[in-house]
Amino acid sequence: MKIEMRNIRKYFGSNDVIKDVSFMLKGGEICALLGENGAGKSTLMNILGGVHQMDSGSIIVDGKEVAFNTPAQSQEAGIAFIHQELNLINDLPIYENMFLGRELKTKRGSLDLERMLQETRRIFTEMNVDLDPTMMVRNLDASYKQIIEICRAMMTNASFIIMDEPTTSLTDQEIERVFKMMKTLREHHVGIIFISHKLNEVMQVCDRYFVLRDGSLVAEGNVNEVNTNDLARFMVGHDVRTEPLNREKKIGREILRVEDLTNSHFFRDISFSIKEGEIVGFTGLLGDGRSELFQSIFGAEKISSGKIYLNGKEVKMTSTKQAIKEGIAYVPRNRKENAIIKDMDIIENASIVTWPAFSQNGTINRQKHKEIFEEQRKALRIKMGELTDSISSLSGGNQQKVILAKWLAAKPKLLILDNPTQGVDVGAKEDIYDIILKLTEENIAIVVLSSEANEIIRICDRAIVMYHGVIQGEVAGEEMNEHSIMRLATGGQLTFTKEG
Repeated sequence: MKIEMRNIRKYFGSNDVIKDVSFMLKGGEICALLGENGAGKSTLMNILGGVHQMDSGSIIVDGKEVAFNTPAQSQEAGIAFIHQELNLINDLPIYENMFLGRELKTKRGSLDLERMLQETRRIFTEMNVDLDPTMMVRNLDASYKQIIEICRAMMTNASFIIMDEPTTSLTDQEIERVFKMMKTLREHHVGIIFISHKLNEVMQVCDRYFVLRDGSLVAEGNVNEVNTNDLARFMVGHDVRTEPLNREKKIGREILRVEDLTNSHFFRDISFSIKEGEIVGFTGLLGDGRSELFQSIFGAEKISSGKIYLNGKEVKMTSTKQAIKEGIAYVPRNRKENAIIKDMDIIENASIVTWPAFSQNGTINRQKHKEIFEEQRKALRIKMGELTDSISSLSGGNQQKVILAKWLAAKPKLLILDNPTQGVDVGAKEDIYDIILKLTEENIAIVVLSSEANEIIRICDRAIVMYHGVIQGEVAGEEMNEHSIMRLATGGQLTFTKEG
């Protein structure tokens, strides 16, 4: 089988989003679709998936021209779309989510829950997914929600599968499982379009690549003929830095110190300190407790025992409101569920944290917020339309920049960034890294929580590695490398020998 998209154009108002793009995918190959946030990748795939309609051009499936006016028509043609924003219902169990929109029914017309449960168990067994199908989806973290979406697409027996950032929230082990699934599908002549910002993954699993920039196709070819630096250059139009980001450090007074901090469910006996102008990384594997640790410091989780000191004074953190007053800002990991408010526009999302600071007699000073956001928009290079456009109109990376702008407007003394570049392209990553480095010059203490060792190595002064809720070790300088971090993250110890 083969899909062709020929000379596709798409406009949103006067904005030319897709500019005469042609694209082809054969059954049995995995093709990477690359580009910066806002380059047009998701829009192009939404046209193929029947979510948007093209303004001109044609789509050919197996030599026959087709028109997809609805997602159902695309699905009927054998195309499954795993969207970047997951489409699961938290208040239903896993097995019912697996059959949303195509529920199995008994002869009497009622839902055949038993057969849906059995089919879900079967596909989970085939895909080596260790989940109880009767669990409620709301009890799952983002990684397992992604796994469910992938399994659901595979149950449709699709000939082509579009995967939009499928590994963003997954651990290395889960990513390997997904890649194994993808390779199995390739052997069964299923074509896969793989959208990702993780260029190492593209090199590992893809056969071909297409690169979009500003809505135009700028490069295509075989993956085995290029490297990650080539792909990054195609995406942004210039060479991208990959070396550690050295800077002149000006370490000041202690901002945060915790002693023997414990939460009976997630972490125990945690002690560390962070100073002004310092960038400290916290890393590990899924379930290491780092996010819950800093959610507790931010007042969002309870602490069983231990002490928190801010600026040398002990504080009892009881709420996020108190944490903000104390000068702490937190950019959460899950953008969709914890960071943006989908029913609000861009400026409302960008200013909500500072509403109390810039209001008088209950009236919000909107002009002040606009002035502050305009400064952040330029510094972060946010690609957007009007301030009153929906936050959902922005690409994932630009949403992340708005979230960062929101917290920077609060002028924090301690900035906690939980996976700050998750779902962000290589160019936007460099923008965010530059902002982080610049903030240290303003005497802000910065914590970066990340599962990507390369990110920790590039941006942080030192790294604290967690394992099953405890601090397994700390590395800095030459010791801060992928090997040492992974050894600690898997429960090992660092051993060094001296010659002579």
